[in-house]
Amino acid sequence: MNVLTFYIVKEVLKGSFVALIALLTLFNLFTLSDELKDLGTGNYGLKEVFIYILLTSPRVFYELVPSAALLGSLFVVGAMDNHREIVAMRAAGLSIFWVIKSVMLAGVVLLIIAVFVGEFIAPDAEQKAQLLKTNAQNNKVVMQSKYGLWLREGSQFINVREIKEKGHLADIYIYQLNDANLLSLMTRVDQAHFVGNERWNMQGIRQTEISLKQTFSNSKEQMDWETLIDPDLLNVGVVKSDNMSLYDLFMYIDFLKANNQKSQTYELAFWSRLINPLVTFVMLMVSIPFVVGASRGVGTGSRIMLGIIIGMTFNIFDKITGHLGLVYEFNPMLMAVLPSILVFCGASYAVSRVR
Repeated sequence: MNVLTFYIVKEVLKGSFVALIALLTLFNLFTLSDELKDLGTGNYGLKEVFIYILLTSPRVFYELVPSAALLGSLFVVGAMDNHREIVAMRAAGLSIFWVIKSVMLAGVVLLIIAVFVGEFIAPDAEQKAQLLKTNAQNNKVVMQSKYGLWLREGSQFINVREIKEKGHLADIYIYQLNDANLLSLMTRVDQAHFVGNERWNMQGIRQTEISLKQTFSNSKEQMDWETLIDPDLLNVGVVKSDNMSLYDLFMYIDFLKANNQKSQTYELAFWSRLINPLVTFVMLMVSIPFVVGASRGVGTGSRIMLGIIIGMTFNIFDKITGHLGLVYEFNPMLMAVLPSILVFCGASYAVSRVR
């Protein structure tokens, strides 16, 4: 790597990280504003709010890398062009494609950082954030494990193995302890539906009463279950793509297909997560024609506004494409890749015109 290449890479990274910190701070302020509305619900205080924001920051960081790369490149390379640095480099025999290659090298560094945060830090932190918020707001113990979701309500310990959808549970175990903290009743429930007013309708019930002298078993087709546990509390147990790494998403998609369940939502999430780091290169490519060969003297504010407009337009287009794919059941991989391909082709054409 020669001196000029290192210089451009360093400046683009510097501008991208400044933009990333600014965007992350802005998004966290919005999150703080939203979370303050729930302040005082249960034990959800200011301490929990700030910890929640801290734990969700890695996911936001990962999602903001492409936008930060766009803003950083527009600002830094644009400033170079205004100061005639790009002109001097090209006059020295360096082509526009050399400038693009140098900017893309900065993108490689950003991609490595984004993948590390998105795969090894964000999923676990996001899951802990949701557990923290749910536990604090509901004053109940909630724990996720490979054996499902565990909750405690008084002397009852409840194990939910499957959450099919909001208000519909399956494969439930309820363990009741007596005053001596000994197991006195075990209930196995095939499924339960929330009917409102802190009441669930359970179906396929098998109960076992346990005492020091003897044990009794009985079965019931259905019965009502009164509990303070509501569907919103159980949302923490729903499998969310934000809480999963690429490998976990891949394995979960394979599990859904093996059980003949719909997997399009998770397939779209998988391919979107796979493509997201590469979007950084697309955003860097988009910035080139707007700064190289553009009219000199364009202010910083104008470049930032341009970057925001481009980033917002791409995100909206990406979301619309993804939802259309889900509605009409198009190929998830194609719908995840299509926006980036179209934008990259448009940027490549614009660069060729600059040349």
